[in-house]
Amino acid sequence: MILAAGRGERLRPLTDTTPKPLIEVGGRPMIVRHLERLAGAGIKRVVINLAWLGDQIVDQVGSGDDFGLQIDYSPEPPGALDTAGGIVQALPLLGHDPFIVVSADILTNYRFEHLPARPQAQAHLVLVDNPVHHPEGDFKLSAGRVHSGTGRRLTFSGIAVFHPELFADLPPGPKPLRPVLEQAIVAGRVSGEHFAGCWADIGTPQRLARAQQSGLAAS
Repeated sequence: MILAAGRGERLRPLTDTTPKPLIEVGGRPMIVRHLERLAGAGIKRVVINLAWLGDQIVDQVGSGDDFGLQIDYSPEPPGALDTAGGIVQALPLLGHDPFIVVSADILTNYRFEHLPARPQAQAHLVLVDNPVHHPEGDFKLSAGRVHSGTGRRLTFSGIAVFHPELFADLPPGPKPLRPVLEQAIVAGRVSGEHFAGCWADIGTPQRLARAQQSGLAAS
């Protein structure tokens, strides 16, 4: 599942007329980069959630034929449903097996084929070194487990594998992902890995400008 429903407030005015996933880095929309890498990893089916200017995303990527993918869409109401709420709404399209989730607004050379197909946990998170704009990080990692004990925090990359049961008891409606993950972490149900490669969160015009000048823009 590619998370593509957000408004992209911090990227305005660019996102006033263009949905954030269609903003180009190195001449290619961010969501196109993800679709190409997912297809290259052997993924056959992708679900994309939609809200702000979602029709433009459908017009750009269509049914997925150009990528060798089958793309299904999960439309959301105006204002979107936040991350966990969007996943809950899309569960009927995602099936009963663990699924990859990718934030549309990141730029990375992470190889999706390295993700575990069936993690021994309800969630498997890819964590990265803390960027300048997020120095405190999000979660701690030790021996392949994400935990709440002592240790250096890393930043959640926006790449994960989730089991549907993580969201099974959540009611429909807007809901952020962080509390869902924190509850599962306390219960010992979250594994993780540290990715030391290239990664950027394209959340502001300044970060977009840096990404345009990085080696990732040409990859």
